[in-house]
Amino acid sequence: MNNNSRRQFLKALSLIGPAALVSRNLFGQATGAGVELASYPSTWLPDGIRSRFVNDVNGLRIHVLEAGYETAGRPALLLLHGFPELAYSWRRIMLPLAEAGYHVIAPDVRGYGRTTGWSADYNTDLTPFRTLNKVRDAMGLVAAFGYRSVAAVIGHDAGSPLAAWCAVTRPDIFPALVMMSAPFSGTRTLPFNTKDEPPRTVADTGPTVYENLATLPQPRKHYQRYYRTPAANENMWHAEQGIHNFIRGYYHFKSADWEGNKPYRLAARTAQEWAKMPEYYIMELDKGMAETVAAVMPSAAEIAANAWLPDSQLQVYAEEYGRTSFQGGLNGYRMGGANIGNAEIELYAGKTIDQPSMFISGASDWGTYQSPGSFERMQTQACTDMRETHLVEDAGHWVQQEQPEVVARLIQNFLSNLV
Repeated sequence: MNNNSRRQFLKALSLIGPAALVSRNLFGQATGAGVELASYPSTWLPDGIRSRFVNDVNGLRIHVLEAGYETAGRPALLLLHGFPELAYSWRRIMLPLAEAGYHVIAPDVRGYGRTTGWSADYNTDLTPFRTLNKVRDAMGLVAAFGYRSVAAVIGHDAGSPLAAWCAVTRPDIFPALVMMSAPFSGTRTLPFNTKDEPPRTVADTGPTVYENLATLPQPRKHYQRYYRTPAANENMWHAEQGIHNFIRGYYHFKSADWEGNKPYRLAARTAQEWAKMPEYYIMELDKGMAETVAAVMPSAAEIAANAWLPDSQLQVYAEEYGRTSFQGGLNGYRMGGANIGNAEIELYAGKTIDQPSMFISGASDWGTYQSPGSFERMQTQACTDMRETHLVEDAGHWVQQEQPEVVARLIQNFLSNLV
């Protein structure tokens, strides 16, 4: 069924009435327990990278891309992707890392791709998507491959804080850390030395920064708040321009190819400062993400000239998200407002990352600065052994895809200096 047919069918159902809409993932392939999908077609991957599955990992059947598997006894690297990404997002650095002597393991994380055992329903129980359960997924996968520890855990975008939490909770399994594009500002703090203070009352603190965004002369909203809404998945999955063009526009907008990406430090966490960021982070109030990226769709000539994400490779994302929808990934963003798992996260209050760490981002990536102060806190407080930070030229948010040779070399150099 093509996108036009989907829209026509959804319109027809709306005329029948809400009782007909029995499931929000009406056209999505099943992702729950017991579902077994095939591995990638061989034409999707270069020689030396294989697609496989690992069963019974914390309730999941995990789809993994793997390189450097031919030789036993190699040190392992665990690569954790972000949104809207897949294990496939690491394809351009996996072989260089394998050639450097590593067993490279890149899973489709919970909620994504061909990994199954999770729910794509908006109304599902969000508990399985909490941060420390995803850390448990990572631990289980490492163990399933027969490793007591990896050489490093490496994360990009939403995978960056996940990798950081792997390092926080189990430094014995994850003795080194590489974060990309999303700085980790540290663990939470608990109220301290408050034994003689009176009970706290809920005071009127005034409008939030999110409420202030909506009252700007050009009203705006934060993309993560939008991603928590029921409308977000449908808007992107059944985008007017089609899912292939939606993903093309989204990747282009956040890359160095879009000339408007000239990030800098913001002065404060205020609506006025946030509004200086592009619309993919601070969206127009009345637009969805599909409409937002449609406004900056690259030309046919720009698409043809794109060497880091040609249409044949972008089609992998279109096919995978076309099957599953975006809801599994969006459920991770929804955890930010659900307060699920807060108590277990606060068990690590005040804990720092003390193992060797490195941060890599694109010089054209607003992700480095989208949360004012996080980039600095990561270097001065959250990580006590931050060895290197790199802002790679000619790269935006998708740094390991836009500049894979540079990123692979930085990782290799970082790891070689740990000995």
